[in-house]
Amino acid sequence: MTPSDDDALTRNAPVTRREFLADTGMAGGAAALMPIWPNPARAQAGREDGAAAFAEIALRINGREHRLNVDTRTTLLDLLRENLALTGTKKGCDHGQCGACTVLVEGRRINSCLALAVLHDGAALTTIEGLSRGDALHPVQAAFIENDGFQCGYCTPGQICSAVGMLDEAAKGAASFVTPDVRASGRVDLTDAEIRERMSGNICRCGAYPGIVSAVRSVALPASRRRARA
Repeated sequence: MTPSDDDALTRNAPVTRREFLADTGMAGGAAALMPIWPNPARAQAGREDGAAAFAEIALRINGREHRLNVDTRTTLLDLLRENLALTGTKKGCDHGQCGACTVLVEGRRINSCLALAVLHDGAALTTIEGLSRGDALHPVQAAFIENDGFQCGYCTPGQICSAVGMLDEAAKGAASFVTPDVRASGRVDLTDAEIRERMSGNICRCGAYPGIVSAVRSVALPASRRRARA
């Protein structure tokens, strides 16, 4: 290596192991797994022209309009917690595996830690803070209290938002893995097995699952059947 070569390497931005293997043809099949996001060091510095990558977006969150200028890499979870101080939505695994960050986007439950904010420009979001109406709790919130559906409470906002979205899915006839007849139309009968399957994406490390199932079941049952079971 000549001195000029050494100087060139010193001036260049850091190269990751995966980039090095791909450039030298040593990565093989691993090259196909290279991330679409830029090298962290380069991403921190912004685009090649030196300007950070920001975008103007509009979101309706819990019935309130927000116009925001955000870094295009910002997730909905970080936007809610860091930009808007809506800290009811929790950061758990940050990998979409625990469900603590569940929110509703246009009524559909999603893991906000995996959702880029810019991809939901113009959408309506509901977080745990937006479910109640003043002092009047959402039926699912009240059911979690009545049925001891939580212990430490960290996963509870995600559990409740997920349950609200799941109840709507079942009311519209969406089948699950354990639905006996996926060809049937109309509201799905939410048995305990259905509830467990449909809520399986939300982990409770305290193990309050019996209370969670009871809470969801109490909301899912028609009033006449609730009285019959009482």
